[in-house]
Order: sequence, then structure tokens, then C-alpha cells
Amino acid sequence: MEAAPGPQEKYHLITRNLQEVLGEDKLMAILKERELKIYWGTATTGKPHVAYFVPMSKIADFLKAGCEVTILFADLHAYLDNMKAPWELLELRTRYYENVIKAMLESIGVPLEKLKFVRGTDYQLSKEYTLDVYRLSSAVTQHDAKKAGAEVVKQVEHPLLSGLLYPGLQALDEEYLKVDAQFGGVDQRKIFTFAEKYLPSLGYAKRVHLMNPMVPGLTGSKMSSSEEDSKIDLLDRKEDVKKKLKKAFCEPGNVENNGVLSFIKHVLFPLKSEFVVLREEKWGGNKTYTAYEALEKDFAEQVVHPGDLKNSVEVALNKLLDPIREKFNSPELKKLTNAAYPNPSKAKPAEKGTKNSEPEDVVPSRLDIRVGKVISVEKHPDADSLYVEKIDVGEPEPRTVVSGLVQFVPKEQLQDRLVVLLCNLKPQKMRGVESQGMLLCASSGGEPRHVEPLDPPAGCCAGERVYVEGYEGGEPDEELKPKKKVFEKLQADFRVSEDCVAQWKQRNFLTKLGRVSCKSLKGGSIS
Repeated sequence: MEAAPGPQEKYHLITRNLQEVLGEDKLMAILKERELKIYWGTATTGKPHVAYFVPMSKIADFLKAGCEVTILFADLHAYLDNMKAPWELLELRTRYYENVIKAMLESIGVPLEKLKFVRGTDYQLSKEYTLDVYRLSSAVTQHDAKKAGAEVVKQVEHPLLSGLLYPGLQALDEEYLKVDAQFGGVDQRKIFTFAEKYLPSLGYAKRVHLMNPMVPGLTGSKMSSSEEDSKIDLLDRKEDVKKKLKKAFCEPGNVENNGVLSFIKHVLFPLKSEFVVLREEKWGGNKTYTAYEALEKDFAEQVVHPGDLKNSVEVALNKLLDPIREKFNSPELKKLTNAAYPNPSKAKPAEKGTKNSEPEDVVPSRLDIRVGKVISVEKHPDADSLYVEKIDVGEPEPRTVVSGLVQFVPKEQLQDRLVVLLCNLKPQKMRGVESQGMLLCASSGGEPRHVEPLDPPAGCCAGERVYVEGYEGGEPDEELKPKKKVFEKLQADFRVSEDCVAQWKQRNFLTKLGRVSCKSLKGGSIS
């Protein structure tokens, strides 16, 4: 049986390959007394890619050093960071992250039972945490909050208040997760120093901070979820891995900003303690390196060719990715991946020189669906089975809408109600009254028939856009041409889910506040 590492050996394992440690003396003092409690957090935004193996390999080091490790899936942070993860996708993306991070850890041989997994929303919405957010906001200046998030929070011309809250929440996480240390990339340094400055003002201890270097992507810049060519996705096919590595920046003799070498240094060497460069016999045959520095020296002196280096990384990387691909080949995880990261179809551009041409793709973004507020409801003057409603949809004047809800919804239940209205149908007269939109309702099959208007989330305002998950970016047609039957084609796939959420092809109808639903008609149609 292997002897447990001593404090000095633990310190070496914990700090190797790190760029910086804040609180080295405190770290050593803790290790002399007990095991270190540490956490690593990841905001559940874009798909994790192979650079995530860098923190994973450090987590393996922490466990070898006997640390108690917590992994935080920072779902609320993902929303606060300029809404990188829409509220309605948070749950799905968090589940995706949980599955893929666990698959990565298993791939590198990390025992999951030694880790604690936590979601931010498990505790960040509690009364105590919320009060501490307010306490912290009364102590932190706007300048310090903005400065702390500058390297992490997405920078835009008109920043949202949520981005200023982000550093404070990350600081409080250290206290609420009851850890001694936080681990992250060196891009988190300003948030770490922010935490060291402000946590004591609330009576909480200053923590140790451990920072990884930022690993270059395949293009030589930071590996990013939003820059497709800079990253290899964890679920990329082998042929995609080959293609991306072939294009990777790996100039002969150049060891600066070399993403291929960095991946070997920060992932493959720590995991295996060696790296094999695969070469044909005529070029000297395979060579095993047991120290990264020797490999870097040979590459700098052009003893190792970039092509051989890339081919060797490709083989080693695919060994890590194979079990992850296999796990995500299950129908359940395929469905989760598609739901968490919907791939919106883009309408085909009109051909040049074509008059009045319409986009050929029939996609939900072509529908102008809005939240409406019913201002008045009257019986149709010439038809007892119809209502004439005046509905505010955020325009200077309310729209007149004729609906057949008389036998299903009492007049008083419609008055002042929030509804969902399709606004770009061509107006048509119904028994002499022009209807300027269509109320979208759920209906049951069979007899007796039941109908319920769709309900936007509470708190919505008249005129807010209703969109289908994954199709929030498109512009609606000014007016749907009846002959094109765009609405009819889309409406054929409108359904109410088993939890009463309105959907198109199993993708939710959404506003910025959440999902559109009905009261009770599970599995119903929508028209």
C-alpha cells in the first residue's frame, strides 16, 4: 500500500503547473494540520471543449494530494454573464455539464465518489445568501465590481447590472461552500483579489487562490467555446479532430502560443507522466519523453516535427474522447445535447434579382407572436358564438381580435388577462368585424372539446416577443402571405407537452421571463 503523501509532497501536487498561488503560507499551514478543502466552478454556458481537460487534470492532482474537492456548476452565474445561458435553458445546460464533466473525469481515471457536485441555485437563492449579496453590494463600489469582472464577464457597450453582481456571487461562493481555497484560470485573478478584499468586510475569512495559466487554443489565442476553429469539442468525430489539429498553429521550432504543446504540458503529461511521439522508422521511430522540458527543447531545436507532434496528440486525445463519445451516444444524452444547445435553422437568403421572393425555410422565427393584454371583451354583434376583444400588443392602438372562446372561457376571465397573440397574419373580416390577429389557444381532442388560451409567464408586458427555443434571433415576416401557408405548416407541429408547456417540435415557446404554458390540457394541440 502506498504511503500517504506528506505536506511538502501534497503542496507540490497541488501547485505544479500553476501560474500563480495567492496565499502560499496559509496553504502550507493548512496542509500541515489537515486536508485542504477546495472548489472549482464552471459557468454552464457554451459546450465544454478539450481545454476543460486542463482543470480536470489539476482536479486529479488535488485528489492525489488528499484534498476534499467540490465542483460547482454555476448555473446562476451563466445567466448573470450577459445572459450567455438563457434562463429557460439553464436546467438543460446544467444537466449537460454534469454529464459531460463526469464523463471527462471518468475518462482520465478520477473516482467520482471522492468528489462533491453542487449547483449554484441549490444555495444561491436562499434567504441567507441573498441577504449577503445585499450586504456585499452596500460595501462594493461600482468601479471595483466592474474591474473584478473585466476578464471574465462578457464586455459590451451597454453592460447589464447582472455583470456587476457576478464577482460578488463568486466571492460569496467561497464562504457558502465552506472551502479553504478556490481554483480557476489566471483570468479569474481580479475576482480572486476582489474576494480577498471584500469577504473580510462581511466577517468571512480570506481564502487561498490557485490559478492555472490560460492555455492557447489551436489558433494560438485563448481556446474559446465561441471561436469554433480554436477548439475541439468533446463530442467531435475522429475525422473532425484530425481536421482541426491539422489546421492548428504549430510552427516549427516555435514554442510560444503553441496550443498543441500546451495541451501536452497541461493535460497529457500530468495524466500519464510521459508522452510518446509517434514517428516512422525512417525518421527515427517512436520516442518516449518522461519530462515535458525535454520534449519542448527537442521541438524548439526542430528535432520533433510539427506533423509528428500533431499526429501523436491526435492518438492520445482520441483515447480520452472515446469513452465520452460512447457515453453521449445514448438516445437520452443525444436528446439532452440537442435540447441544451439547439441548432437554429437559418433562412436561406433570397436569390439576387428575384422580385418579392420569400425565405424558403419555414421556421418559427417568421411568426410575429407577442404577449397581449386583453383590454375589453364584448360579444360579436352578429354572432353569439364569437367574442370581439381589444388587445394591447405594445402598439399605439390596441388590436381588434375576433375569437371563438365564448363557449369555453367566461368573459370576466378574459378581461385584463395576459394572452399570446399571432400578429402578422393578414387581417380578415369575421362576420363583418376585421380581426387583426389570432389568439393562440390549447385545445383537447375528442368530446367534449376543451379550449384554454395560452398563458405567458407572470410579469410579462404587453408587446413582449414570444419565440421558439433556438429561434430567438430571426426577424418575423412583416405579413404572412396566405398562399405560402407558413403558419399552417408550422402549426402542424405545435403541441402541449406533458407538463403543459407550449412547444414546436418539442422546443418550448418562451419569453425572456420563461416558458409559455396552459393550465391543464396536457398533450393538446395549439391553434
